Amino acid sequence: MSLVDQVREKCSTELQATHVELWDHSDGSCDGGAKLELHVVSSEFEGLALLKRHRKVNEVLAEFMPQIHAIQIKAWTPAQYQAKQEQQQQS
Repeated sequence: MSLVDQVREKCSTELQATHVELWDHSDGSCDGGAKLELHVVSSEFEGLALLKRHRKVNEVLAEFMPQIHAIQIKAWTPAQYQAKQEQQQQS
């Protein structure tokens, strides 16, 4: 299973995510370390500040961090994600 698949599965199960999108932007310039962009939606983020959400995601992905050079995280609650989707549809 690829790193992207493992990260996606881990977020889905450990964070009980309702939506996970993950892109690998690796270009081979970081000695094989992955450059990832992660969008994750979970009710576990309710009431958590942005920094705490990111820490929670980093804790869940700790076992993969040696293989990751950089990760960009967007961590939303279901209500925030729904509002974002509605806003995009109106644009």
